[in-house]
Amino acid sequence: MQNKLAIYLSTSILLLITLTIGALFMGVYDFGGKSPITVLGEVISGSPNVSLSEKYVIWDVRMARIVMAILIGSILAVAGTSMQGMFRNPLATPDLIGITAGATLMAAITIVLGSFFRDFLPDFLQFSLISIAAFIGALLTTIMVYKMSTTQGKTNVVIMLLSGVAISALGFACVGFLIYLSKDEQLRDLTFWNLGSLGGATWTKNGILFAVMILSYSLLIHRGKALNAMMLGEKDAEHLGINIEKIKKQIVVLTALMVGSCVAFSGTIGFVGLIVPYILRLIFKSNYQIILPMSAVMGSILLLVADTFSRTIVAPSEIPIGVITAFLGAPVFIAILIRFKNSM
Repeated sequence: MQNKLAIYLSTSILLLITLTIGALFMGVYDFGGKSPITVLGEVISGSPNVSLSEKYVIWDVRMARIVMAILIGSILAVAGTSMQGMFRNPLATPDLIGITAGATLMAAITIVLGSFFRDFLPDFLQFSLISIAAFIGALLTTIMVYKMSTTQGKTNVVIMLLSGVAISALGFACVGFLIYLSKDEQLRDLTFWNLGSLGGATWTKNGILFAVMILSYSLLIHRGKALNAMMLGEKDAEHLGINIEKIKKQIVVLTALMVGSCVAFSGTIGFVGLIVPYILRLIFKSNYQIILPMSAVMGSILLLVADTFSRTIVAPSEIPIGVITAFLGAPVFIAILIRFKNSM
């Protein structure tokens, strides 16, 4: 098992590195005949031959965006995989059960109404206010959906999905009202949240996302065996010595943290947590010991490819990345529903 996982991960990481190098070459800026790899090497080594514009484009724009795509793709895929394992259902992803909508709503409230209370907060809270609000929105939504869909320790999938639909509808209705109230600058920010974009990538944001990823993965990535046991049922998992309640609480809180952080920095990017686990499940069945760590790499690959298309296909403009992932995810969602229909 461990040898196979190491081979799969190594191959996937090599593919990710190859795509990362390819993404560096994608863009409209002309480096004067120099390779982007050469320019990046000169920036890292501190060479005086690099102009400020070249350094800005290759490091602060292109590389920062590529790294953000890798981080957010990985985080969203692991969040979706963890939710599916906990709910024992392939439809239980953060965006489909309303978690993304909850995070987006709280971020939107902060954007439009934050000016009324932002000045009363310490500087460090002002800087991360949207991130904190998005996390709170994701956490409250996760708890609400879990409470509504769980009775006597059993999760009703139909109620879970209907709860997610209701919360998403309410959340986006409130966002629509905030759009009506917003000023021009706030309207641009809200449009960014609704459509999703990695155009605001910075190394500071990447540092925060990396810290969130390390914290979350240290507690989640090795939970594959526990999620496999939970597929048998919570009572059977408890007989195997699995602390079900502790694991569920960890997944709820960490999923909220991961999704909230991603929404705070990139807006609404849906379906990543649905596409990646579904494809991996086709290959590796329902073995979360393989699916969970593999989703961390495959999510990065998916979002990196999607973002490269979004910023190059209509260059110098860009297509919102949330639109691209929705185009990819909708057929997968339909395929899952058809499989469920045929298995009934």
